[in-house]
Amino acid sequence: MANIKEIARIAGVSVTTVSRVLNNHPYVSKDKRTAVLETIEQLNYTRNMNAVHLITGRTGAVAVILPFINSFYFSVVMDGLAQAALAAQYRLILCQTNYVPEEELKVLDMLRNKEIDGVIIVSTALKPEVIEPYTIYGPVVTCQNSGERRFSSVYIEQYAAFRHGLEYLYGKGHRRIGYCEGRQNGSSASIRQNAFRDFLAEKGLLFDPEWMIFDCIREEDGAAVARRLLGKTDRSSRPEAMIISGDHVAAGLIIEARKHGLNIPEDLAVMGFDNQPIGRLLGITTIDNQLYQMGEAAFGIIHEHINGSSLPVTRKLEYRIIERSTV
Repeated sequence: MANIKEIARIAGVSVTTVSRVLNNHPYVSKDKRTAVLETIEQLNYTRNMNAVHLITGRTGAVAVILPFINSFYFSVVMDGLAQAALAAQYRLILCQTNYVPEEELKVLDMLRNKEIDGVIIVSTALKPEVIEPYTIYGPVVTCQNSGERRFSSVYIEQYAAFRHGLEYLYGKGHRRIGYCEGRQNGSSASIRQNAFRDFLAEKGLLFDPEWMIFDCIREEDGAAVARRLLGKTDRSSRPEAMIISGDHVAAGLIIEARKHGLNIPEDLAVMGFDNQPIGRLLGITTIDNQLYQMGEAAFGIIHEHINGSSLPVTRKLEYRIIERSTV
């Protein structure tokens, strides 16, 4: 079997040059790089990656924990992650966990076993104190605010962002406000629920439990919410505005409501929360929570850790309301 010394001899270059070519080092002349690559192809050389990992102490891979791969919300975060990883020539290992703690722990065990260089947690069922001990094995970055921890985090202020959306609806004259959420017991979802309840209480507005609807993840869920509201023949028993944690859910609600003759926003104002492309197409007023930038920043932070930065980083991203035509 060919080795690096033989490649160097046949290509007429040094062993160092061969190593640089194999590791995509930029400072190799075009002629020498071509000679090495042609020799590698001629000898059918394959690197022993286990040996490379032992020498470098790195695998060139980062695991990403996320509950659902087909979620529109998470797909935008993943886009930011993937683009940043590609630029850094790193591989991402996507680990769908369905919010099953045991599955998430298996990924963290990959870090402990040195199968990966780090873990990025997009969303998790694990408590911060469960994640924290794994930082002795390698860097961990979460896409949520976990407070002062031994791992890094990048996030937006969910409470402030959601409250800002509610203030916007209130400023437009809406007093009967409903709310659609995804996973009821998620950490970010719990924060948004607190913001919703606190806001209604402070403003002295009606809190109707039937206007707080959970398990809204896809367009079909939004359509089901529209039918549920339309089933209330007494308009005073319906909300006059909905704030929805996901533009795809908001889109489903709007499309279904319009099918049944409801005017948006005259009969029902709708505000989204994540600024997806479908929101731009349908003119949905929404809160841009910087999902792409979150993924991009999360990879940037973990890459810095892999390359020697040891102190935990806490990075807060800005949010903004995008005014369109549904409020």
